[in-house]
Amino acid sequence: MRSLMQLAGQASSRVLAEQDLDWLHLLLADWQVLADLAAADLVLWLPTDDGRFIAVAHCRPSTATTVHLDDIIGLYLPAAREANLRQAMETNSIVEPSGTRWAGTYSMTEVCVPISHGGSVIAVVTCESNLASPRPTVGMGAWTQNASRILLEMCARGEYPYTSTPTVLAHGVPRVMDGVILIDGDGTVQELTPNASSCLRRLGIRHSVIGRVLAEDITDVISNDALVEETLAVVVMGRAAWRVEISAHASTVNMRALPLTNGRHRLGAVILTRDVSEMRRREEELMTKDATIREIHHRVKNNLQTVSALLRLQARRSDSQEVKDALKEAERRVQSIATVHQALSHTVDEEVDFDEVARSVLRLSGAVASTDHSVEVITTGKFGVISADQAQALATVLNELVANSVEHGLAGRDGVIRIDAQRDHDNDKRMTVRVIDNGVGFEPGTPLSGLGTQIVRQMVRGELGGTIEWEPGEESGTVVTLRLRVE
Repeated sequence: MRSLMQLAGQASSRVLAEQDLDWLHLLLADWQVLADLAAADLVLWLPTDDGRFIAVAHCRPSTATTVHLDDIIGLYLPAAREANLRQAMETNSIVEPSGTRWAGTYSMTEVCVPISHGGSVIAVVTCESNLASPRPTVGMGAWTQNASRILLEMCARGEYPYTSTPTVLAHGVPRVMDGVILIDGDGTVQELTPNASSCLRRLGIRHSVIGRVLAEDITDVISNDALVEETLAVVVMGRAAWRVEISAHASTVNMRALPLTNGRHRLGAVILTRDVSEMRRREEELMTKDATIREIHHRVKNNLQTVSALLRLQARRSDSQEVKDALKEAERRVQSIATVHQALSHTVDEEVDFDEVARSVLRLSGAVASTDHSVEVITTGKFGVISADQAQALATVLNELVANSVEHGLAGRDGVIRIDAQRDHDNDKRMTVRVIDNGVGFEPGTPLSGLGTQIVRQMVRGELGGTIEWEPGEESGTVVTLRLRVE
């Protein structure tokens, strides 16, 4: 699919200025409103060097049957239809159809609208209505088409699209099908669709609003202690192209204003409405659930730190060095699990960026297991994001391996422990982790049967679903290689 910039380059050797392209992109981002109000297809045409026109964008209405069943982007306008588009560009005025024309098996009308920017016409939009289509959606009629006509006239004068329009791709933005209200320059309601009437009833406005000032009715139903957005007044009065969310009577309605102008003269506004009560309720439930999950991880972390403190106190009261060492190892293992829960308490996902966790765990392992000698722990590579369950298991494994290197491989000497993590380039779910020290090493074939080794093997094969190998270093020390399949 070619972009608007590519099609514009194909249309003419004179490339449109960047600000003109930005203006067209701004129009395309919001022209679904025009198509739905007009109940017609909108096609954006650019002139070519040979005097023809090429279609660069197309928008079908959701309120009526489309004229074009097939994709027409990149196609040229038939020569018989070029005269009206050329007239619209040369006169900078809307060209009305001289009559109906046939498109296959149905009749249609076509209005040509010049798109002005910076004082010149840069493109033409055709508004094509299928006359054989059933009547538009209930509640839509001549008044919505008249509103669309005003917006098209604003396009010809360079007043539409609005440069201050908020993003229309956000979640919950009102659409024409969700409800439309037409107000005059004084904010008095002239027309509205049934869906818009339902939105107002959700807010507590149960009487007819025709002939009444919309802002006054909305102000009456908003409670004094409700949080009111600053943009409420300008939106419901139709004075600014902005959005506002209104909450009343346990309901939430999104409103968006499209001011109708003629130069500096305000004609009124089209206000789009959408009931987003259920959407906001689900979002609040998710926020509550996320907050609960974070609080659970926080409390688990606090409880584990309490257990760690109790183990430390118990170790101090013991007269047996063997008991002190055992309690010290248990404290270190509990702290490594607490570190993972600490990271999970700051996220709403059941996964964690393990690089920061690894640095905390390894720093803790080196400090707790350190002797009187200097031991430096260095991490290289990148662990990346892994699931919470695997993070706890991997933290425990690394904790045991580093502590083992400090207490045995580097016992009585200075040294360096290097941890290198690499994700497979071809398969991101495969990871290789190497723990390398420059200690005394071990004799190949020597049985490794300590408690730490047993914990490591069980977790690598069980929770991590991987393999582990111990090998002597090239010159000295030990190289432990973990091959894992991360989630």
